[in-house]
Amino acid sequence: MTDLYNDLNQLKAHLERQRELKNPGVQIEKRNPEKLLAAVSLEMGDCQRCNLHTTRTHLVFGKGNPDADLMFVGEAPGADEDIQGEPFVGRAGQLLGKIIAAMGKTRDQVYIANILKCRPPENRNPNPDEIAICSPFLMQQIEAIQPKVICALGTFAAQTMLKTDTTIGRLRGRPHPFNETCALIPTYHPAYLLRSPSKKKEVWEDMQVIMKLLSWPLPAKT
Repeated sequence: MTDLYNDLNQLKAHLERQRELKNPGVQIEKRNPEKLLAAVSLEMGDCQRCNLHTTRTHLVFGKGNPDADLMFVGEAPGADEDIQGEPFVGRAGQLLGKIIAAMGKTRDQVYIANILKCRPPENRNPNPDEIAICSPFLMQQIEAIQPKVICALGTFAAQTMLKTDTTIGRLRGRPHPFNETCALIPTYHPAYLLRSPSKKKEVWEDMQVIMKLLSWPLPAKT
């Protein structure tokens, strides 16, 4: 664990240096992430770029703090999300909310999105064409928000964002470089935790890695 924390400190220092280079102290115009996200949403519009629009109820863009340090990214909306038009509002979303609360934050302090913005029928796995069409909008969201850490929820999100076929069990537990200023932490999807509650301990370990990277205080042990 000491070696991991030393590695985290080195990564955190590196990312902070990169952010300083990318965002120098003197700026002509202050970056407005809310306006940038609105532009991405406007570009998506009533998206009909793939066949998922024919079966969706609502497009689920994302929700949270446009200037968040931490961004959670899942696979795709489920049935509850499709009905309400917001990400992670079903049982898995309620569990994610509890995880965020255990970190000392609220959902309004982070940003939550999915790789796909429309629900695949019967919650089937997204196909490559859908990913190719939709993932650029997620990349634009990330560029607008510029989070310091992204938490990829589940196998699909982690493998897609890291462009790997390595299992989530091997990917989780440590940070992975995502871009020059952001680290990505994979962990198990909250829906998987509902089926396999024994994995909650490992997810909490991953959240502590995130908190360490963001210099958030760790909860006192009880």
